[in-house]
Amino acid sequence: MEADEQSSGEHGACAAADGRPGDGSRAELDLAQFLPYRLNRLADRISDELERMYAERYGINVAQWRVLAWLSHSDELTAKKICTYTNMDKARVSRAIQALEDRGLIYREPSAHDQRVHDLHLTAAGEELLASLVPDAQAWEAELVATLSVGEYRDLFNAMGKLERQLERIGQR
Repeated sequence: MEADEQSSGEHGACAAADGRPGDGSRAELDLAQFLPYRLNRLADRISDELERMYAERYGINVAQWRVLAWLSHSDELTAKKICTYTNMDKARVSRAIQALEDRGLIYREPSAHDQRVHDLHLTAAGEELLASLVPDAQAWEAELVATLSVGEYRDLFNAMGKLERQLERIGQR
């Protein structure tokens, strides 16, 4: 303990005016142990694998999949709501919607509440595509999480929920 105190005291005494250690060393961050990096890397890898599957089997990308997934369980959905729900930017959502509409998987109609916006809806072809795609996506997810026990899977979702709530609290400061 004394050595730790002495070490941290020495480090503090050598700190430069800008807060960096004054001994010429750099502050280091082990990204392998940095949660934001690890989560982002995992999310990117998962997204890349899913996109490969979506492209090979269904000719769609992740952005298009997200639009379809939200449309699969929401009656009144606009491009703006999709941006909010998916955290994708307006341009990416707009391109996804246009591509899906061009393929006849969705259609737009003026909103009954606001004529400036359009509600998005699945077509019969969109419903049919989802009838195949959703079970494939669920099977892929099941294969991914097969390495986790039921308790670990539950704990993972609980931990993610706690982190999401904490982010909301941090963001409100």
